[in-house]
Amino acid sequence: MVELKNVSVTYSTGVDALNNVSLKINDGEFAFVVGSSGAGKSTLIKLILKEIDATSGAVMVNDYNLSTLKRKKIPEFRRTIGFVFQDFRLIPSMTVYENIAFVLRVIDAPKKYIRKRVPYVISLVGLQEKSNSYPNQLSGGEQQRVAIARALVNDPQLIIADEPTGNIDPELSYEIVDLLKGINDCGTTILMVTHEHDLVRHFGGRIINIDSGEIVFDEVIGGVNDED
Repeated sequence: MVELKNVSVTYSTGVDALNNVSLKINDGEFAFVVGSSGAGKSTLIKLILKEIDATSGAVMVNDYNLSTLKRKKIPEFRRTIGFVFQDFRLIPSMTVYENIAFVLRVIDAPKKYIRKRVPYVISLVGLQEKSNSYPNQLSGGEQQRVAIARALVNDPQLIIADEPTGNIDPELSYEIVDLLKGINDCGTTILMVTHEHDLVRHFGGRIINIDSGEIVFDEVIGGVNDED
């Protein structure tokens, strides 16, 4: 669960990035976060990841109170979150399998678990035949699928996808969101930041619109498949 209570963020430059924002995203939800550049989307994500602290208010994520979280506990907390970047961030010298396994090796997961878990998440994103390929041998859509598998491999409670369709062909964007929807159907909470309103209108669901540091719209809307 993600919950913000009366949260404001003012940067040292004097910029008010968020203004008295209250928001609750329950376990198992899929929510789109939309808004123009500079609206406060990035600040919201940084708060949830504990990269910055709220100037005022309270932030709870996956049962962690980020206002009182000790520095030594931050790595443990962040392991409950998977993150999908716009620019993939894959390691060029590693294969698909190695890129995904790296996440588990960093936390000293047992080798037996890695050998079982990595092929499983590779199959979830439909890249079984690409396990031994390197990033430069993959299309943009395939690289983003690897990035999603990497975010998923540690079985996080929450996945944050920050403009995950920004660097791939438009027609592949729908496939990526379909993939995230499928992961959500299995119980993982998904928070997807996007500026692509066509995608949002197509899929529907919960839409959170941030403008000038405030939530101006938070509703569930129907997608094209809901319209008869």
